[in-house]
Amino acid sequence: MLCSTALTVYFASHSIGTVVVTALTCSLFFQLAYFGSVLVLIWRSSGARETGQRAEHFGSCKDVGSQPPDHDEVTSKSADLLQNQTLAISLLLP
Repeated sequence: MLCSTALTVYFASHSIGTVVVTALTCSLFFQLAYFGSVLVLIWRSSGARETGQRAEHFGSCKDVGSQPPDHDEVTSKSADLLQNQTLAISLLLP
């Protein structure tokens, strides 16, 4: 981009001094735009991190009406899972 601007200015003005000044001005503009875009990305990243922290906090809050699962229910589900795994393994063995 900088080279095409320099060539355009040179063909328009036929002056090396004008090309140098224009190239320096454009390079300064590009540096400012880059710095600004990095600042925007940092700002957006910190906003996303705060949103994620709020979501984690919301997810860790307990509902008033919810009850933990019954111990017998969890135990029976674990036993069923273990029985199914044992059956699958026994089918694989000769």
